[in-house]
Amino acid sequence: QVQLVESGGGLVQPGGSLRLSCAASGFTFSRSTMNWYRQPPGKEREFVAAITSNGGWRNYADSVKGRFTVSRDNVKDTVYLQMNSLKPEDTAVYYCYVPGRNYWGQGTQVTVSS
Repeated sequence: QVQLVESGGGLVQPGGSLRLSCAASGFTFSRSTMNWYRQPPGKEREFVAAITSNGGWRNYADSVKGRFTVSRDNVKDTVYLQMNSLKPEDTAVYYCYVPGRNYWGQGTQVTVSS
């Protein structure tokens, strides 16, 4: 049974940082590209970041480049999203996703507010 469990969300002030985690099970994580998406309130879900199976290639949405970093640990079957210099417009539910298999996590809420 495939499971993607996100954690690490919360309330943070503008300019602050958070590190999200997505623990995976039920499939061959080490062979899978992993993505992060987010859904701001009242808006469509949007791409945030991607990382290939060995971490050799990463891609980011323009809105987060230079502030967010995606990484992974293929021993722990976990993908991470380090978010720095957070802005109110980063407020959203963040999801991890396995492209090609349509696996989604349940999401974790990130709120950036003073």
